[in-house]
Amino acid sequence: MKAIKTKLAATAALALVCTTALAACGTSGGDKPAASASPSAVGSPAASASAAPASVKPKEKLKIVWAIGQVDNTAKFPAGDLDFVKKTIDEKFNVDFQYVLMPNIGTPEYENQINLKLASGEQMDLFTYPGVNSNKLIKDGAAKDLTAFLTPAKVPNYFKWVKESELKVYQVQNVFKRAVFPFPREQLWSYYVRKDWLDKLNLQVPKTYDELVEVMKAFTTKDPDGNGKNDTYGFTTAGNGTAISYEFPVFLKNGLQSQYWVDNGVLRHAKYDPDLSKAIDDLLKLIDLKVIDPDWFLNKPAQVMDKAAQGKVGVFYGWGRDIAFDNNPNSIQKKTKEVSDKNANWVPFNPFGDNTVMGVETNPGNYNPFLVNAKSSDAAVERSMEILNWLTGEEGYLLTHFGKEGVHYKRTGNKIEINKEAYNRDIIQNGNFLAPYLQITPNEPSAIGLELIDPNETDRDRSIVAQIRKYKLAPSIGTALSVKEGLDLPSLSKRGNELINKMLFEDKSSANWPKYRQEEFDKFNLKGIMDFYAEQISAAQGKPVVFK
Repeated sequence: MKAIKTKLAATAALALVCTTALAACGTSGGDKPAASASPSAVGSPAASASAAPASVKPKEKLKIVWAIGQVDNTAKFPAGDLDFVKKTIDEKFNVDFQYVLMPNIGTPEYENQINLKLASGEQMDLFTYPGVNSNKLIKDGAAKDLTAFLTPAKVPNYFKWVKESELKVYQVQNVFKRAVFPFPREQLWSYYVRKDWLDKLNLQVPKTYDELVEVMKAFTTKDPDGNGKNDTYGFTTAGNGTAISYEFPVFLKNGLQSQYWVDNGVLRHAKYDPDLSKAIDDLLKLIDLKVIDPDWFLNKPAQVMDKAAQGKVGVFYGWGRDIAFDNNPNSIQKKTKEVSDKNANWVPFNPFGDNTVMGVETNPGNYNPFLVNAKSSDAAVERSMEILNWLTGEEGYLLTHFGKEGVHYKRTGNKIEINKEAYNRDIIQNGNFLAPYLQITPNEPSAIGLELIDPNETDRDRSIVAQIRKYKLAPSIGTALSVKEGLDLPSLSKRGNELINKMLFEDKSSANWPKYRQEEFDKFNLKGIMDFYAEQISAAQGKPVVFK
């Protein structure tokens, strides 16, 4: 939920059955407005023609380095020809292609490492960077103008995934210096519960918030794993040591989303909403019940998955189509069976009823942009764009998601069927090295006219997807959001986190929320920032939107 929204991160996996969905996208904090109105030249053929760079010598071999934040930090690239993607790119584009595996983009470590590379002058031609903070890099001159490089004429495959209008809303400072990788359009997130634990305790899958609380209590106090120890909790999530997690069910219970949405013409966000106090009160009650993993605030997304797999918690919030599939080797279902309980059965559920909004439709501003280093040569940028065009085309997509045709998959028309044995042997067991490419193109083959046929997909797997697709979503705001020059969103966001943490850990009450919210108005110009957002959304939707 962003910036999704600002990213769950978690486990990217076998392209047959995985998405980038566990963690990431699902960063806590939900404060990621990332862009602004773009210059009219963005992506226009006329602009690219007038600013065309010197021609690139096709025979000149170049070293090209990309640094991209990951979701699955366990993936690694094998040496030599085992990495057939690198081998293909190197030969096809006459390059030494270096894909640097970085920490999760939602963590401070990621920004620190990128900043160090920029400061030291280490080669890094293309890199991702959090939306709001990337604006500073652009102002500081660290990013290269893309007007002459990223155009429909030069990178046509890319524009089959990303609309020019979506690309334009990523621009700030009236320059075209950041873009976005193709992002997933299908929203497949859900709460998951240990159905085998429910069965053992003669409980039903929760259908209301109150029923969910009772299940959390039972999972905490009634020894659902039968080991005779008091070592399980009802729910866990990740605060990354900095902020509240909006995965707590108390937010949806009170009608609050962790990303921007419009409710009857009013712009809302849980972090700044008058009703936040209700969610805080409910969360404090859950904490007092001791049904929440006590380490939730310090947890990182990977730790949430670890604790779920280890049988330490019975409910969590997960992202991705196949996060609980039987046939995904990296799914929470598979890992729990291997690590702690062969009878584990994670199932998705909606504890709020069919009419409750469970999220917001995909918005282009929810995804972190990529930038090109200002120090990169025009030749290197041209070559990067050629690689990007290939990765977003059918040939590159097939190789980076499914492997080699005739070895790792069989193709019949537009239908793709994976050879699981070969895929596991050559890819999964060699570091799951295709997973990082899911950060560049999502696991949605239908976007380029392909259909994935999985004969091993179980009825249970199909029922999971059918269940999640029933969830109701609020309409997208329809635009990325930019901060008006002179307004300081990072300071507002930081102070917002501090005030929420203060209510939770010091005040242990939401009574001061009206006063704290007024501080955000008086000292951090909450109204000015939100009014500017409302103007942008009003323009995108063609009807008035206000902030109150």
